[in-house]
Amino acid sequence: MAVAVRVVPVQRLLSYADGVRDVYRDAFGRPAWNEDAGRADAYLDRLGADVHRPGFTVALALAGEAMVGWATAWNTPEPFPTERCYPQIAAALGDRRTQDWLCGAREVDELAVAERARGTGIGARLLHTVTVDRTDGRCWLLTAARARDTLRFYERAGWTVATHPSPSGTSHAAILGPRHPARHLAPRPL
Repeated sequence: MAVAVRVVPVQRLLSYADGVRDVYRDAFGRPAWNEDAGRADAYLDRLGADVHRPGFTVALALAGEAMVGWATAWNTPEPFPTERCYPQIAAALGDRRTQDWLCGAREVDELAVAERARGTGIGARLLHTVTVDRTDGRCWLLTAARARDTLRFYERAGWTVATHPSPSGTSHAAILGPRHPARHLAPRPL
């Protein structure tokens, strides 16, 4: 399967809404996520606001006209956000590291690859595409600790876990990009 991965202008993104929804359902509708179809629609609603975030970028993976994956990213605001999972990450890193490592950095918000395209390198290509322009290397993301395959994917791509989840796997992990200047400072798990 020949797949083109490229950044697209924000105004073109919404023309791919059906593909984004379909890939979202395919990628997140199974374990470890188990999200229902309504979450894909909610994501599209949120995406309509996310495109206005500073530094927003999106990369699409297209096999012809069929979408097989996408990634979105933006610059993490300062002060550090207090919605969603952010307070948990800030508590795990502490105020100073949160400020120095994450605020102003490129944050990969979502990365999704359709099941039929997994294992082909598309996920790594999408990740690279939405972060490569950060010459300072300050890129990060957060993901659910229960998503063990996802954590392994990021580690294979050279990303470093900076917060270590509880043994029960019910928390979230912050992960620093392969060129992040603080990745060597990230604490190693016990």
